[in-house]
Amino acid sequence: MSFFADGEDRGGVFLGRLWSPEAGGPSVVTLRDGTVVDITSASAPTVSDICDMTAPDDYVRQAPGRPVGPLAEIAANRPGDATRPHFLAPCDLQAVKACGVTFASSMVERVIEEKAAGDPLKARAVRERVGAAIGGSLRNVRAGSQEAARVKQALIAEGLWSQYLEVGIGPDAEVFSKAQVLSSVGPGAEVGLHPISRWNNPEPEIVLAVSSRGRIVGATLGNDVNLRDVEGRSALLLSKAKDNNASCAIGPMIRLFDGTFTLDTVRAAELELTVTGEDGFTLKGHSSMKEISRDPEDLVAQTIGRHHQYPDGLMLFLGTLFAPVQDRDVPGEGFTHKVGDVVTISSRGLGHLRNTVRLSTECAEWNFGTRALMRNLAARGLI
Repeated sequence: MSFFADGEDRGGVFLGRLWSPEAGGPSVVTLRDGTVVDITSASAPTVSDICDMTAPDDYVRQAPGRPVGPLAEIAANRPGDATRPHFLAPCDLQAVKACGVTFASSMVERVIEEKAAGDPLKARAVRERVGAAIGGSLRNVRAGSQEAARVKQALIAEGLWSQYLEVGIGPDAEVFSKAQVLSSVGPGAEVGLHPISRWNNPEPEIVLAVSSRGRIVGATLGNDVNLRDVEGRSALLLSKAKDNNASCAIGPMIRLFDGTFTLDTVRAAELELTVTGEDGFTLKGHSSMKEISRDPEDLVAQTIGRHHQYPDGLMLFLGTLFAPVQDRDVPGEGFTHKVGDVVTISSRGLGHLRNTVRLSTECAEWNFGTRALMRNLAARGLI
């Protein structure tokens, strides 16, 4: 088993975290010729430290290290088994933030379809009226632009406006706290659903690694587990819908920006999603970063700056185009998770992130926080 396609892990500079049985805590690791290499040091004991360097890719490429073992062998180890090395989420001290409703064009289309009660002829008529009002296609609307303001007025006139459309095409992006520092789970781990939810789905996303100065230094994959019924009841339930035990998966590793992988690569990324259930059900999904309505740099600027600082950096989910409509059990009721679902999110150059769905109350409790990390690093003479 590996996180990457053949040859994919040889050209990039990857940064991650591994549970070390010998250290009784996390180690900072990279990949070299298919081997996991421990590069933890007193000068860079955390991933956060490396992401704050002037040239993180150069440091990781040249850092002295100790081979731990073949990637395929370690990737196959079960997360949570403290006796064997296994991958963790690749971030540590960074805040975990997320942006929502960033694919406005598809969102507007869905609202139009809902207004038309599923009738394509009615939807076409509504779309034509709105299109005439804004003078162009809805699919190319850029959030916060003058054109978006005209769309807003047209949608209000059609009775389509909502708080989600406000952050979708208005000037201000939705930015929320997805998970607590160190609480994210990594590749191979179980991902949790709050037991009060009956309608939920995965959200395949690109996650940016951002330094404390607001510089984007790399990217990875994430699953922003979505409780559609909880959030749908009230926007004030967003925190309960998003931040639960094991509800945030990130990984497998951060690919650092260098000459072969840049922010433009992220802007052009295509994400694939597969959900395989124990009941034999399979769901396929896709998200294209080319259709995002807000540029990643704009989302970062709205998250960190003079208005808000993150001294240890942050991980930022960029949102998703994916919205599942495929029926699973009852016609017309669409998709929702079942316990045991295996979710795989993949993108070329970033590998794949695979997790198994459980209830949050069934997933391993999160008990290794900042205090535990500081004590562990101190005991190892790293701080």
